[in-house]
Amino acid sequence: MRDVAIVAFAQTDHLRRTDELSEVEMLMPVLHQVLDATGLRTSGIDFTCSGSSDYLAGRAFSFTMALDGVGAHPPISESHVEMDGAWALYEAWVKIQTGEAETALVYAYGKSSPGQVRDVLTRQLDPYYTAPLWPDSIALAALQAQALIDAGDTDESALTAIATRSREAASDNPHAQLAGDVPAGDYLVRPLRTGDCPPIGDGAAAVILAAGDTARALCARPAWIRGIDHRIEAHGLGVRELTESPSTRLAAERAGVFERPVDTAELHAPFSSQEVVLRKALGLGDEVSVNPSGGALAANPVMAAGLIRLGEAAARIHRGESDRALAHATSGPCLQQNLVAVLEGESTHA
Repeated sequence: MRDVAIVAFAQTDHLRRTDELSEVEMLMPVLHQVLDATGLRTSGIDFTCSGSSDYLAGRAFSFTMALDGVGAHPPISESHVEMDGAWALYEAWVKIQTGEAETALVYAYGKSSPGQVRDVLTRQLDPYYTAPLWPDSIALAALQAQALIDAGDTDESALTAIATRSREAASDNPHAQLAGDVPAGDYLVRPLRTGDCPPIGDGAAAVILAAGDTARALCARPAWIRGIDHRIEAHGLGVRELTESPSTRLAAERAGVFERPVDTAELHAPFSSQEVVLRKALGLGDEVSVNPSGGALAANPVMAAGLIRLGEAAARIHRGESDRALAHATSGPCLQQNLVAVLEGESTHA
């Protein structure tokens, strides 16, 4: 296995609406930031991979427009996943492992503001039995939350405490959409209140990966990816135990999470109840700093929020605020698909 690290990370300020910006205009600043942070030019990137969703954009092959911001001429080695950018990072990591690339640019973006994202996300569901019923994303998350309450794993006051802690942590994050004191609010779908649910907004993020000595030359303290894995559970919600996340636990085992303690965990938990499930699956205690960035409850640009969890964890390592961090990303309803990565600073490199 080749040593591969995240050497640069940038993200937009996440906003409720960016009507005046196209996806390309929203993306360009973060591309410039990660390139400037490493001193690389576009010609110095061996592989480019992106994550986005045509359903959000409302048009087919919308990601090709974003390539205008990257610069596709002269011809580049490029790929795209119709997933959160965390899975684009995984593809880029695999590309570097094969030896076909030394550096990679990964970016993701999403504009949820133009449409009704609660309805758009129903298109992830089983197309024959579930999607025609139009259960939206919050209704499904509420089913999971109620199952946790019925099982005795949490209660509404504990969920409010998670949301409060996340928004308070976001006060130190200049990119967060929501920060500071946020009331629990009214019920959206019982037992979830406004504060238990992610904000709707637009945003983008980008990272640069590099291998071995190239990473050390580009970054003073690279965030080494010591393990990364992703797993998926059954598509049908009726055959899953919603209070558990076996795919998260299996991905964590394969990524090496349980080999040594982590000091930081950036969890992609768009709903407060999902943090309960993830903490249990990952065995995270109170000694671990969970979502010091505020997490997805403070900013949740769909298709970029998972990549941001990896970037935030890496940035803490870059700054010397963490030595061993866990990063998690999810896709699909009720934590259906989960990616887990372990990042370490140079001082812990064996």
